[in-house]
Amino acid sequence: MQGGSGWSPLPLYIAPHLLLTMGVMLNALMALTQVENEVGKEQYSVTSVKKNYIYGNTHHKVNVYVKVHRDSPFLVCMDLSLSQSEVIDPNYLWIGPDGLNLRRKSYVNLTATGKLMVRGFTEHMSGSYTCTLSYRVLQPDMKGEREIFKTYRFMVYAYREPDYTYRMAVHFTTKECRLTTNHQFFQELNKILNNLISHLTCRISETSYRCFSVKRPKHGLEDELFIVFQVSPFAPGWELICRKMASDCEDVTNNRVQKAQSLVEEFFRRQQYIMKHEFQNAPAIHYIDHSLQVTRLDSCRPGFGKNDIAHSDCANCCVACDPGSYSPNNAVVCQPCANIRIKNYGAKSC
Repeated sequence: MQGGSGWSPLPLYIAPHLLLTMGVMLNALMALTQVENEVGKEQYSVTSVKKNYIYGNTHHKVNVYVKVHRDSPFLVCMDLSLSQSEVIDPNYLWIGPDGLNLRRKSYVNLTATGKLMVRGFTEHMSGSYTCTLSYRVLQPDMKGEREIFKTYRFMVYAYREPDYTYRMAVHFTTKECRLTTNHQFFQELNKILNNLISHLTCRISETSYRCFSVKRPKHGLEDELFIVFQVSPFAPGWELICRKMASDCEDVTNNRVQKAQSLVEEFFRRQQYIMKHEFQNAPAIHYIDHSLQVTRLDSCRPGFGKNDIAHSDCANCCVACDPGSYSPNNAVVCQPCANIRIKNYGAKSC
């Protein structure tokens, strides 16, 4: 058994079967670079944000998730059933997470009918938004009245989409595990894949391989290369692309890496086709059809993390870390802060 990873210069001599295999791959690469694959952006389905109005509930808080730097939906200081009735002399008092009246805040849009929108939402705006509604109920004879008070609480959280990275695993047959050309082949494959996606400012990372003897059903023992790598959107220059964006660029970053992942998948799909139609005898090292496996790996920006229990309505979102927790890196989970009590959302340090 033999394994390895990393990069080193190719020796001057390369076995003929390796050159033949590389020819198959280069043919596939040339065909792919002539076609631009379009991949649609994946959008998270956060029901609360898609609606224009979010109604309150007197029995429990209402969770609302707002993407960073976007405007929140309108929070309605009324429950749905009451909104279908006649309300006399309504009065609305909105209190923000800091405990202050929101009426004169420059970052909110507060309508005369008690609807609240928070503009340009950031992680530090997360928290409890409470509205108290008062209105009159008249007796049928108009000789008496009483005042009703109702309180509605909205928990509003800033979220981001996670950054995508794709881990891929693929198998190739080889003549023997002890061949030095296995490592040469592995290096050339890395170069080809990097060239394939470089125009998208993506790169191949975390590459490694091992060789095993495998017994498959209805076949004898065969030596195979098990190759693992990641398709990452963070090739040199990705920060420059982000600086050109008016807001955070995770949408553009994810779109780039989805296109790169699609190109790599298509590259391996074409391998078997090319060998069947262009070679009478398969090269010693060649792709095993349908061996490609793809897994999406998510990461969150600092100050954000996933919690599918606390935020089940937005389980796939990176939500601003709650007070008392923080995330200093691109991990997926916010960590508790043991030394200092953090009072704000989205902390990046403890």
